[in-house]
Amino acid sequence: MLSPERRATGEWVGQPGPAIGPRLFGGQAIGQALMAAAGEECEDRLAHSLHAHFLRAGAASVPIEYVVTTLAEGRSFATRRVDARQDETMIFSMTTSFHAAEPGFAHAVAPPFDLDIDTARASLDSWVEHNVEAGRSPILDRLRHRPIEIVPLDPGSLFGTRPREPQIGSWMRMRDRTGAGPVLQRALLAYASDMMFLRNAMLPHGIRPGSSSVQAASLDHAIWFHENPDFDQWHLFATGSPWAGHARGLNQGHFFDQQGKLIATVTQESLMRPRGDALDRVVAQVPPA
Repeated sequence: MLSPERRATGEWVGQPGPAIGPRLFGGQAIGQALMAAAGEECEDRLAHSLHAHFLRAGAASVPIEYVVTTLAEGRSFATRRVDARQDETMIFSMTTSFHAAEPGFAHAVAPPFDLDIDTARASLDSWVEHNVEAGRSPILDRLRHRPIEIVPLDPGSLFGTRPREPQIGSWMRMRDRTGAGPVLQRALLAYASDMMFLRNAMLPHGIRPGSSSVQAASLDHAIWFHENPDFDQWHLFATGSPWAGHARGLNQGHFFDQQGKLIATVTQESLMRPRGDALDRVVAQVPPA
């Protein structure tokens, strides 16, 4: 699904994949665009960063046409822009930078959660069995059919409906092993990085994506790859939201491997526009000018 087909130099077509609802999943567009950009790379450089903008809602059932333009290319770095269209409508644009491996000074933050996947699994099973919210969470069942397996540290934050602190930790990996190399492994992590992410900014307000109280969408998305991921293995996605306001929310996250090594950093700003009674409550809380 994440390997688009080359039609000509700089022109690629990506096929539809699994989605929740009629809209194109943003992680799929990011992953396919990253693979298209990497397909134009003729050296041994690997992607170290990407910055994506979601311009219009895409359709989950329609193939995506990608056009890759090389903006700059040197010995160590190359920068490419990828524009995505469906039926002649531009829906997505991304720039990505590639870097040849070289030595340098190193430091990294430590994981903010315990690296214990077994405890997280047991917690999820117990929550599903005993919590009434589990039966009212349609996304819980839908996620079982997605290619990424997810085990949250706090199932109530991910699948529940009550207000929570704007912080989530989730273990993620491919449901089926791929044996993929470093190029595709980056696309797999990029795909997963858009899952369960924008809800961080909604948690303190007791709403979730899909609620009638909010219009939600990803606006832009950025990833920095620090190390080669192996998404056949478990990665901890530690995420949080430092700010929300003006119908937007900011989300940040780090991917760690099971040994605690920092693999990638992700940021995203999302639309979270109040609707109906929620909008009335927000307006009522705004002090007069």
